[in-house]
Amino acid sequence: MEPLCLISLNKSIHCFTPKGCSRKEEKPCDQHRLQKRNVRFVVRLVSPLMSAILTLSAPSLVAPPVSFSQPVSDGRALFQKACIGCHDMGGNILQPGATLFMKDLERNGVATEEGIYNITYYGKGRMPGFGEKCTPKGQCTFGPRLQEDEIKLLAEFVKSQADRGWPNIESYGD
Repeated sequence: MEPLCLISLNKSIHCFTPKGCSRKEEKPCDQHRLQKRNVRFVVRLVSPLMSAILTLSAPSLVAPPVSFSQPVSDGRALFQKACIGCHDMGGNILQPGATLFMKDLERNGVATEEGIYNITYYGKGRMPGFGEKCTPKGQCTFGPRLQEDEIKLLAEFVKSQADRGWPNIESYGD
């Protein structure tokens, strides 16, 4: 039976025989070079994969699952299902200068219902677009899209809350 050879992260090669003995080889053969290349490939792939997994799973850690199978007729309920994960109580957990408070909405040029509608539909910067016809794909949400009337409800709700200084709303209660 051939020895099992492993390449450690410090690039040394350790071969194990069926009896459990270990020996260290100095000069890698073709098989070892291939294993070494595969290890480097996997190591380079781990960090971006973990980042993508954590990024895509993060909203599910913050907010309850969103279901848009039926349109929501209440702006507050829609906000709680679609937006509260990043904008709880009008804040912004990803970008502190882009809250839903009136001072930030005015500074960012979206202090009207139309401005809020447009940024919700098409997205801007880190804010993904939720509209059905949002393009380009990289700017739009990977999650469920919102209907136009839902985005209008959201814009009305956000504007009214911003005008009132975002009074406390329950995060997950209906």
